[in-house]
Amino acid sequence: MEVGLKPSTIKRTKSGKIDIKSGNKIDLVIKWTIWILTILTILAFFFFNYMGLQLERAVTETLHNLRVMFFEPTLNHFSWGEAFYQVGVTLGLGILATILGAIIAFFLALMAAENLSKSWLSKTVRIFVAFIRAVPTVLWVLIFAIAAGLGSEAAVLGMLFHSVAYLVKAFSEAFEEVDPGILEALKATGSNWWHTVVHGIIPSTFTYLLSWTFLRFEINFSVAVAMGAAAGAGGIGFELFMASGFYYDLREVGLITYLILIIAIILEFISTRLKDRYFPSTVKN
Repeated sequence: MEVGLKPSTIKRTKSGKIDIKSGNKIDLVIKWTIWILTILTILAFFFFNYMGLQLERAVTETLHNLRVMFFEPTLNHFSWGEAFYQVGVTLGLGILATILGAIIAFFLALMAAENLSKSWLSKTVRIFVAFIRAVPTVLWVLIFAIAAGLGSEAAVLGMLFHSVAYLVKAFSEAFEEVDPGILEALKATGSNWWHTVVHGIIPSTFTYLLSWTFLRFEINFSVAVAMGAAAGAGGIGFELFMASGFYYDLREVGLITYLILIIAIILEFISTRLKDRYFPSTVKN
């Protein structure tokens, strides 16, 4: 069988002809899963309650609201200075959770990496962070909001928990991909465990650690926007909640949305520049 071809099932029919069927059981399960989900999605539309729905009016009002929101943006309930301050608060929440999370995750990842730690310790750390990672960030924030009260502390702690679990997995996998020859050479020269980490692991994985940390910061910024109102953390997310749910000011919602999009585009631009600088071969390919 040629490399790259899908596994095939070869059967000989009664007439002597060879019947070749491509694919395997995994492909069959995936196809049936997609078909079942598609059918269930279509059937769901037949069980909706359409009473009182005026489609023409709904479409007209939706288009009007979108026009007001995105073509007439303005601030009515706070100034531009306050707007930029709230954006700074949201960025601050994301930065704080990311930096603290990266520092904690680095040391836990050293214990989680199989080539740097004992097997029982590595498995224990991996199971622990897998449990934390399985719980959504929003839920962690709400848990800490109940335990510590509404405020920025709950938002940072919730994002910190999930950031640590996320980065431990990413960092430990990067550590395990380090060339074993480098570690063996350092050990042969009498280097201890910490010397091996400093002079072998960190130089070989620094660019990956930086890339994963910045990716997590982008995620934390989005979460900080959403948690601005849910956890009472403030920031531009809280202003968006007030404009949409309390004032119902579509123009202000549009402007806040533009501010968030601008920040997201800037972060994406910085991320791309980092990739161009530290991963030029990957970008070219």
